[in-house]
Amino acid sequence: MELKYVILYFVIINIIGLGIMAIDKFKAQKGFWRTPEKTLFTVTLLGGGFGTIASMYMFRHKTKKLKFTIGFPTILISEIALVIYLLYKGYLQMLFI
Repeated sequence: MELKYVILYFVIINIIGLGIMAIDKFKAQKGFWRTPEKTLFTVTLLGGGFGTIASMYMFRHKTKKLKFTIGFPTILISEIALVIYLLYKGYLQMLFI
C-alpha cells in the first residue's frame, strides 16, 4: 500500500469526522433525530480523531460530556502512540518504500 493512499484515507476520515459532528450539532439545535454516540466514537476509532476533536470545539458540541472530552483525545493519543511503536518496530516500513 502506498503512503499517498494512507494519507488520503486519513484526510477523508477526518473530513467525515468533522462533518458528522457538525451535522449532529445542527440536528441537536433543530430537535431532529441525532447521530448515535457509537457512530461518533467509531469514526474517531477509524482514524478521524483530529476531525472529531476539531469539530467538537469549533461547534461547541459535546464539550460538556466527559465521555467525549476525555474519550476522543485518549483514542487519538493511543492511535498516535501505536503508529509510533509500529514504526519503531519496523512493521510500517512498507509504507515508506
